[in-house]
Amino acid sequence: MAHTLQQFARQCHDLLKAQPGPAGRQKVADLLKEVLVDKQFVEANLGPNVGEREVIYEDPELGFCIVAHNYQGAKSSTPHDHAHSWAIYGQARGETEMRDYALIEAAAGDKPGKVRQTKTYKLTPGVAHVYNEGDLHAPERVASTSLIRIEGTNMSKVKRAAYEVV
Repeated sequence: MAHTLQQFARQCHDLLKAQPGPAGRQKVADLLKEVLVDKQFVEANLGPNVGEREVIYEDPELGFCIVAHNYQGAKSSTPHDHAHSWAIYGQARGETEMRDYALIEAAAGDKPGKVRQTKTYKLTPGVAHVYNEGDLHAPERVASTSLIRIEGTNMSKVKRAAYEVV
């Protein structure tokens, strides 16, 4: 059965409203895994005209966003968290190598925090991973990728701390 964005968003809303914490987010990640293998859903929401970051749904009540990402070629990010929020990364195409980090020293003002790498793993098509508040991570892509990310709030409006690896 093909999923639509509207159905998926409603299901996410219902899951997060019933369980707004980590357990509800894991249920959303499990649902996301289903839509990531739905070729019609992926083509409808991650077509060739989608750029690196496009909010395709923002929940008016709970504030979470569903964001489509198409990255052309290699791209990596420095270690980061999602400030006071959370995110669920769902791989639709390609492969992302993800690194997790432990906090060594908190960021203070303009001074970046210090982190130590603890784990490396791959996100492949159909895989979804929850990053709760404070979870430090960094994606690296060596080729083009597409993903659906669900953010607890629209992260384009959130100031985040910088971190450096020690």
